[in-house]
Amino acid sequence: MTILPSAYMPSVEYVARLLREECLIDLGENYVKRSQRNRASILSANGVMELTVNVANANRMRQPMRDVKIDYSKRWQHQHWVSILSAYKSSPYFDHYAAEIEPFYRKEWRYLVDYNCEYTAKLLSLLGVDSSLPLSERYVVAEEGDCDLRPKQKNDSTFVAEPYFQVFSDRLPFAANLSILDLLMCEGPSAVDSILMRCQL
Repeated sequence: MTILPSAYMPSVEYVARLLREECLIDLGENYVKRSQRNRASILSANGVMELTVNVANANRMRQPMRDVKIDYSKRWQHQHWVSILSAYKSSPYFDHYAAEIEPFYRKEWRYLVDYNCEYTAKLLSLLGVDSSLPLSERYVVAEEGDCDLRPKQKNDSTFVAEPYFQVFSDRLPFAANLSILDLLMCEGPSAVDSILMRCQL
């Protein structure tokens, strides 16, 4: 089994594992700062850009993920949406998906896990796959043989993503394992085929 944390705009690897492996998304763990729980990577004209969801009391030790509240005082939603517009407005599928994505930068969610789960489900739906998420409200104890992707740094991942045409391919090298949003904006309905057939886990 693969154990995943809750993730903001999850990576291509994260989605590939959801689609191809038995997974559980652990909502019973503690929050980890500067991790995929509230960070995602997109490709801008200047290279890989990290987008971070601001959370309240980020420095509080051993804060349960279920209790982490989103902080809207610094207008991060506006900044993220402007960055996404700048990065993907010229992508082949931006006009097709923008109206589905924009509400996640207009509406406010109280808790990070609720925001992440609804956004991830929407992205899976746009990929045309089952958008129900395998959630665990209790902390998942990893057993021998499990692939635990909750640690902040996972150095032994065997994930390999085959290159695809990205928006700034004419000036930047291929950036692997960005948010699934990048693949979706660049490949549209065929993105799921890239995940299922061209990614190696």
